[in-house]
Order: sequence, then C-alpha cells, then structure tokens
Amino acid sequence: MKLSRTLIPDLAVLQAFECAARHGNFTLAATELSLTQSAVSRQIKTLEDQLGLLLFERVRKRVVLSEHGRRLLPEVRRLLHQSEEMVVRARASAQATDTLALACLPTFASRWLVPRLPGFMARHPGTVIDVASRAAPFDFEAEGFDLAIHYGQPVWARASCTYLCSETILPVARPALIEAAALDGPQGLAGQPLLHLATRPKQWAQWFEMNGLDGADAYRGNRFDQFAMIIEAAASGMGFALLPLYLIESELASGRLRIAFDRPITTENSYYVVFPESKREHRLAQAFGAWLHTQVGTRL
Repeated sequence: MKLSRTLIPDLAVLQAFECAARHGNFTLAATELSLTQSAVSRQIKTLEDQLGLLLFERVRKRVVLSEHGRRLLPEVRRLLHQSEEMVVRARASAQATDTLALACLPTFASRWLVPRLPGFMARHPGTVIDVASRAAPFDFEAEGFDLAIHYGQPVWARASCTYLCSETILPVARPALIEAAALDGPQGLAGQPLLHLATRPKQWAQWFEMNGLDGADAYRGNRFDQFAMIIEAAASGMGFALLPLYLIESELASGRLRIAFDRPITTENSYYVVFPESKREHRLAQAFGAWLHTQVGTRL
C-alpha cells in the first residue's frame, strides 16, 4: 500500500523543522532560511498535520521539541543529508562520461587504493569516481554503490565476492628501535614495547605462539583502534607493530619503518571485490574489478 503524495512532506517543510529544532526558535530558523517567522510556523504546522503529531511545545516563550519531535529529528536529518548527497553527486558527474561509486575500507583506500587510482583514471578519462569508506557489509540497494572492497570472508547478501588478495603481516618498527633492541631472534621481542590493533587483539599472541614462544605476555602495550594510528605510532618509535605490508609501502621505501623479522603471520580473512547482483552487467564496475587484480603485488 502506497501513501498518498499529499501525506509525504516536502523537503522545504523538513528543512524548516530541522532548522527550528536546531535553533529552538522559529525566528532564528526563519532568518537562516530567508523566510518570515510566520512562514516557518506554517511549514511546521503543515508537517504536524501530515504526521498527526505535535512536534514542538512552547516553554517559557521558546519552542522545544516534543517527544515525537525528538524521535523524528534524526530521521529528518538523515533524509536531508541523503538529498544533499544526491545533488552533490549529480553535479559532480554532470560533465563526466561515466561514474563509479565504490565502498572501501578506509585505511586500505587511503594507503593502497588511492595512490593507484591515477592509473585507472588514465585508462578511463572523463570518469568520476566516488570513494566512500565502509568497514562492514551494507545493503547495496540502500547505499547505491557499484562495488565494494571487503575484508573478511566471502559472504555478502545479494552480492558475489571475488578473491583479491590475502595479507602478509610482519613485525615492523622504527629502524633506531630495532638497532637499540639488538634482537637475536623472535624471543627478543618478549621484552620490547608492543603496539596492538584493538580490532585484532590476539595477533601478537598468535605470532609469538607461531614462533614457539609463550603468548601469555603478548598482550601488554599500547592499543590503537585504527591502522593509521598504529602505523604512525610504530614510525615514531613507540614500539613494534604487526602490520600488513600493503599498508606501509611508503614507510618501508623511505626507511621510516623496517621489518624486524621476515616471519609473516597468516590470517583466515582476505580481501574481496564485491559486486551486487543488480550491477553484474555494470561495464565500468567490471573494468575496475579487473584492473584491481592487475594491481595486486605491484609496488608504488
């Protein structure tokens, strides 16, 4: 059953509601929107009539959101943000010959993907690429992406996953720290400062055990919840970190980081290129997926 169009609020009415809610004042909202105070009042009344809800209450000569208004506000802001994004994307692609909307893990995008994008753009001049960060699976139909790069298992509702690459994770640190530690083997790391990624809390313990060491002492040290943070911490000399090589290409090339031991740890997860079922015939998305596979193993 579809709602009558007369029951669906106009964006202008939703903007008036959001603005009045933010200011707690119809007059200030009117000033921001270049309207009269009475025009804002009418728009709020229109929205209340359409929804059958009281959205504002008057308290000591000012307006405050009612309980219904407080529950509605986040949804209105989400709709307004989506509308704004739609307009911005449309204007950005106005002169483009083709567009591609891509979702990717933030550190993978900034550290590995973006530096390589000029190569793809050179092959497809006139293309506009919209890269957004997503750390977990999402609904392609709701988000509107053409493809995604996913880390984990090859499982995604209403989409197909194609293997891209696995991770080579090695212990690294600032060269001066490695030299000062005078390590004579993996056992030498037992007394060194360790850096941990909050989302992979057992990784050092696994590396220790893989090298025949007791992993019970591997949980001490500082923790960070982003790869970007732990990379900078390691490069600054705060300690040893277990990091995927693809994320630290520039640091290794410049000498800011050095591999302590060439003893990689393997993980059960990998990177996958994900195509939604509805975009299987998307020419540019398929071309991008094929290009990604040519970049695996290449160094900048």
